[in-house]
Amino acid sequence: MSATRAPRAGDAVEAAPAVELTRRLERAARPGGPFHPAALAALDRAEEFPAAGCSVLDDFGLHDYYVPAALGGRLHRLTDVIALLRAVARHDLTTAVAHGKTLLGAASLWVAAGPEQAKEAAAAVLDGAVLSWALTERDHGSDLFASELTATPVPGGLRLDGEKWLINNATRGDRLCVLARTSPEGGARGFSVLLVDKRALPAGSHTPLAKCRTHGIRGADISGIAFHGATVPASALVGAEGTGLETVLKALQLTRTVCTALSLGAADHGLRLAVRFTVERELYGRTLAELPRVRQILGDRAGAMLLAEAVAVLSARSAQTLPGELSAVSALAKAYVPTSTQATLDAFAELLGVRSFLTEAYADGMFPKLERDHRVVGIFDGSTLVNRSSLIEQFGSLVRGWERGWADLDGLGAAAALDRELPEFDPHALRLISSRGCGAVQSLPVVVRACAELAGAGLLPAAVVEAARRLAEAAEPLHEEMAALRPSPGPAPAAAFHLAERYEALYAGAACLWLAVRNPDRLASATADRDPLWHDARWIRAALGRALNGLGAAPGDDAAQACRELGDLLIAAPDAPLTLLDPSAPAAPARGEERENS
Repeated sequence: MSATRAPRAGDAVEAAPAVELTRRLERAARPGGPFHPAALAALDRAEEFPAAGCSVLDDFGLHDYYVPAALGGRLHRLTDVIALLRAVARHDLTTAVAHGKTLLGAASLWVAAGPEQAKEAAAAVLDGAVLSWALTERDHGSDLFASELTATPVPGGLRLDGEKWLINNATRGDRLCVLARTSPEGGARGFSVLLVDKRALPAGSHTPLAKCRTHGIRGADISGIAFHGATVPASALVGAEGTGLETVLKALQLTRTVCTALSLGAADHGLRLAVRFTVERELYGRTLAELPRVRQILGDRAGAMLLAEAVAVLSARSAQTLPGELSAVSALAKAYVPTSTQATLDAFAELLGVRSFLTEAYADGMFPKLERDHRVVGIFDGSTLVNRSSLIEQFGSLVRGWERGWADLDGLGAAAALDRELPEFDPHALRLISSRGCGAVQSLPVVVRACAELAGAGLLPAAVVEAARRLAEAAEPLHEEMAALRPSPGPAPAAAFHLAERYEALYAGAACLWLAVRNPDRLASATADRDPLWHDARWIRAALGRALNGLGAAPGDDAAQACRELGDLLIAAPDAPLTLLDPSAPAAPARGEERENS
């Protein structure tokens, strides 16, 4: 349901690589190809690694986008890699998780490695090396402060002893970024990150732990590694000794933002399956698609999907225009997008009925596989509860920022303007805590006025202005409740998590509004035939209704109407992509295409 207008320069920057990869994936999804549903189903049943699918991604050069441009890669914008991984997840989440793990494994290096170490690691990734992120342990999970694997100084370097478990690509990976205890006392400065090249370790100094059987992503290499006196050189340290937790927390800001790509692609896949089913399935002489209730469900979930995309897009672009806020923004995105997507998949399951459970009755069992696979997205790189806990810890700065109206309007404007170039990706600009809160939320009074101005110019319907005002009005009591919650030792109370969930919906609505006011040309040029999502602010009206619903407010009649219109669009064009960006821009050749044509 994307635009068919002529592409602009900014669209080409973000869309072109994903267009080329999408073309290759569609070719690989034909009968006999590694991304054909029957082939993916067979791999899932056998719990077999998707090696052939990963080869398609290697030939395209997807790993080039895991390396910052400053180090010779093609990662100029975080939105590029999100668009690419979304395209893969649209076909198969297992393959996306298996291949994309190298970016997650390398994130600590881009954040903290010295120049020489970063260059060497970048060259390895560009050459096809697989990196893994060895953070968690069997008895401690996300409690990184409790990690027991040790790195002890010995002549010639550091000796590693202990296990890391439930690690993606722990066995298949060439190198691992390992979080190790370098001080017996632990604490904030008691851990370090080390880059371990398994191929350089002495024989017998490490043992792979068996692949774990999992409910979803069955073919992924979810395994572990045990070190028995493995010696690595002192140069394996990533950054200074004792900075491991700081490095990991900053790297998580990037990986949590990128994880939204997996949910967006899963929602795309689920939508395609659900719409096709409703169009094809006949009951009592008519198709499911003819039932008004079915169209309403599809439209409601389309509105939710577009709101989740707005969160992902603004958050990813903010990583380059507002990096100091990413500790809050990434937690918001990682909590909101997978949770919203899971609700969307649940709604699609109801439409498919029993076929959402059967592994062979419909589309080679792709939907039950998809539903199982997606559940892991809300767990890794910090579960929803972990991310909400992170947000709760920042309530103080969020409340202060709201009360004082702190907002970098230039940074927000650059993040929201989809045809505007971004500053170069700089992971060194990240900060542990967003001392100034969340500008997108704190600028709500400003963006409401901007909506009113656009409405006065005939570019936004009055209903959008009303929804924006209701969103801003809901922000005041929410911040008052957050302010009344006093910090205390121990776990946060349940009420705090409910507040965090409402704040996520508030941020989602703010992201929607910022994208509306910073893309007036898109609103002005959209017609019902060309760019139907932006025409009459259709997606904005529907998405704002979902945001208000998340705040416990009634979406309103106009939002319901916009959702019905989205449902009609989906039925009329069941294979059209549902996205805010424009995927029609011509693709520049990727590295693999250049090799093909040479």
